[in-house]
Amino acid sequence: MGKGAVTKAFEDIIAALAVLNAEAAGCGSEPFSDADPLAGLADGCLEILAGAAGVQAMVSGLVANAAGTYADTARAAAPPDAPVQAQEMAIAAEIGSLLALSDRAAGALLAQSHALTTSLPRTVAALRNGTISWQHAKVMVDETATLDPVGAAALEAHFLDPDVPRPAAAAGIGEMPAYRFRAKARTWRERHHPKSIEKRHAKGVAYRRVEYRPDQDGMAWLSAYLPADQALGGWYRLTELSRAMQGPDEERTLTQLRADNFAEALLASRAGVLAETAAGPSLSIRAQVLVTVPALSLMGLTDELAMLDGYGPIPPSMARDLVANGAGSFYRVLVDPRDGAPLEIGRTSYRLTKPMRNWLRLRDGKCSFPGCSNHSLDNEADHLLAWHQGGSTGISNLGQPCPKHHRLKHTSTWKPTEATKNEPPGWISPSGRRYKSEHQDWEPPHWPQHLGLEQKPEPKSKAKQPYLAPLGAPFGHADFVVGGLSLCEDSLEGFLHRRA
Repeated sequence: MGKGAVTKAFEDIIAALAVLNAEAAGCGSEPFSDADPLAGLADGCLEILAGAAGVQAMVSGLVANAAGTYADTARAAAPPDAPVQAQEMAIAAEIGSLLALSDRAAGALLAQSHALTTSLPRTVAALRNGTISWQHAKVMVDETATLDPVGAAALEAHFLDPDVPRPAAAAGIGEMPAYRFRAKARTWRERHHPKSIEKRHAKGVAYRRVEYRPDQDGMAWLSAYLPADQALGGWYRLTELSRAMQGPDEERTLTQLRADNFAEALLASRAGVLAETAAGPSLSIRAQVLVTVPALSLMGLTDELAMLDGYGPIPPSMARDLVANGAGSFYRVLVDPRDGAPLEIGRTSYRLTKPMRNWLRLRDGKCSFPGCSNHSLDNEADHLLAWHQGGSTGISNLGQPCPKHHRLKHTSTWKPTEATKNEPPGWISPSGRRYKSEHQDWEPPHWPQHLGLEQKPEPKSKAKQPYLAPLGAPFGHADFVVGGLSLCEDSLEGFLHRRA
């Protein structure tokens, strides 16, 4: 067999590709549909695209396998006294020359192939099965790179083990773009990393910096590496200021306004451009930031992560700082916020209440359209079943698509599917294909063992509703629900100390 088998296999692949190319061009031996050839061809091309995506993934798995095996055999065949660095350079040069890659890209391919074939068996299996793409596999490599073998295996199993329970309506990692999977993998990694996020964050803060990079056409990039709350707050402030400047006489786009305001804030002679509010609404950074944090972490009794809307996991100290500084839209979520809340208001009102809008933000996190990463600051509450068609103003009949996909819904035959109080809507395409939405990766809070508290599941009929306490109430005077008792924060702290 050997080379003959390889040659024959690729000849078969090339022949199959020729058939598929003819079918995609409408030149197949018979039409996809006799009744409607045009619609049949369109649907057939979608089938070809779906199949090609799976084959591309399988080929990527083959590339990783072949590259890793070549590197191993080349190392084994090298003279025992050959310098290791020279060996690796020679191996990378061979791969780079063969695949027309730079030395850096070839080295990255070899490193990724090594990690996949030696440490990530589920990822390799998913590639070979065509259920995830090469880009998804690279995300898995990146997010497990700083984890020990146990942690890497746990992260991989969480997303790829079929026995891990997950909602049936939630999109699998292969059904979402790789950059969306990266956000989910990063969130899981931050929550389960063996090292404290406070220590890792402190190290990251030490590396804060501003970078400058020239670009084409007289343009350049200026970027800053900052703590997440500062970076996201600055982005929200720029956005709010720029929106206030939009109007019939303003020709610049929102994107251009952001760039111009950013430059003016740095260079203009009048200082504090971003802090000026005379021309528009209040520009408080934290007025737009929603943070979800376990109550015990908020009180400093545990080190559980908080979630910053539009970013992801943050250290609990950062969340406590947001609380202390008075984030007007901040809600403290004491239990899993997807367990259901009494927010259904039937058909008594077309308009949403502020708590309902915030609940949508907690439920969806972002626009639910497949692959969209537009977060809730830009999104618009929308009735899934239109009000004039009998739809109610309740959480299970509401979505929050971004402006782009809101327009798509009303100007095309793309339609959202049903939602629930806990699950955002999916989408149905004009071709009739159903696409699942992403789901928030909520995890139940962890009770510290030294407090002697136990988490006992409640019967569904007696399940407690989550209590959302706005930060607007003075800190220390917000209500909490513990064991069926409504307590102020001071009482809760005393209760916990007594249990300790």
